[in-house]
Amino acid sequence: MHKILIALLSLTITLSPLQAEDEAVRARDIGITPGVLTPGKNNAITDVAGVKVGHYTLMEGDTIRTGVTAILPHGDNLYQNKVPAAVVIGNGYGKMMGISQIMELGEIETPVVLTNTLNVPEAAAGVIEWTLKQPGNEEVRSVNAVVGETNDGHLNDIRGRHITPEMVKTAIEGARGGPVSEGAIGAGTGTVAFGWKGGIGTSSRKLPASLGGHTVGVLVQSNYGGILQMNGLPVGEALGQYYLRDQVADDKADGSIMMVIATDAPLSDRNLERLARRAMGGLARTGASLTNGSGDYVISFSTAESVRRTAERRSATSLVADLPNGEISPLFEATIEATEEAIYNSLLMAGAEHDGKRYEPGDSGVPVLPVSEVKRLLRDRQP
Repeated sequence: MHKILIALLSLTITLSPLQAEDEAVRARDIGITPGVLTPGKNNAITDVAGVKVGHYTLMEGDTIRTGVTAILPHGDNLYQNKVPAAVVIGNGYGKMMGISQIMELGEIETPVVLTNTLNVPEAAAGVIEWTLKQPGNEEVRSVNAVVGETNDGHLNDIRGRHITPEMVKTAIEGARGGPVSEGAIGAGTGTVAFGWKGGIGTSSRKLPASLGGHTVGVLVQSNYGGILQMNGLPVGEALGQYYLRDQVADDKADGSIMMVIATDAPLSDRNLERLARRAMGGLARTGASLTNGSGDYVISFSTAESVRRTAERRSATSLVADLPNGEISPLFEATIEATEEAIYNSLLMAGAEHDGKRYEPGDSGVPVLPVSEVKRLLRDRQP
């Protein structure tokens, strides 16, 4: 009996460090620091002043794994004080709502809401109901609800269409600044990326004063595939989990990703479109395959007061600030870096606990990216 107790104690001592190494972490916590620019205080989209993020997570039984994530560009009446915006499509296999009006008018007038593919109508209903009830919107008769989506049907009973407008309004009303919860939460609850559990991730970059001092923040809903690499480290290949591993076309790389970019730089919708295109550079760095069945969308907006589409500016000719083309390249770099890191955070934080619940593989067989193995690969790469 004494020998058995010693053996069990030894086993506990051996396993504890591994369990600790597999705790959810952000990329920067383990030395994955993409790029050369410095993150903001929270390394999140909320580092752009005024931006708020809220989640509603629905995790019930063995089959319901979905939710809502809401991003508010500012805390004022969004319909009355619209923000310049743009949408860029990398691959258009998606069902995003509100695209045409953003492309036509170059502005956003509601919160940006992310959810699953088959609940886009319910999400839009929630956005519209919330907008119509805002003080000052009593005469509003047209609302362009902006809703993005990815298909979480592998882990979620997506045909059950469990999201309701009330859940969407709860996410919007619960939106806050400061640190943003990541991983299997909100719209990332049921997503899969590179064969591992995906989710919500965020990151930011703040330019030095010599380059304008502006901030760029990115939030992603990762649900796509390819051959994962993290800051150049071939994680997918090293761990034997990647698209075309068996040299046969399969659906491992299909899926989608929503990328939302916020900046306090005074940009026109034209330059916001250029900024949004750079997010595809960050996506590519992670090893995305951008397959036929992937919906890869970018929404970008500026929170700068000087470019906000107020009622006064919409009713008369007005002068609007606009950062010149020659000064926008550092913002492009910031966008690429923040997008890349946000995606890493979505994967590495997938096992995090939220409100007493955490994602477990269960019968789905979709594992959480093993943080201990990523750490090992990082150690092995060191000279």
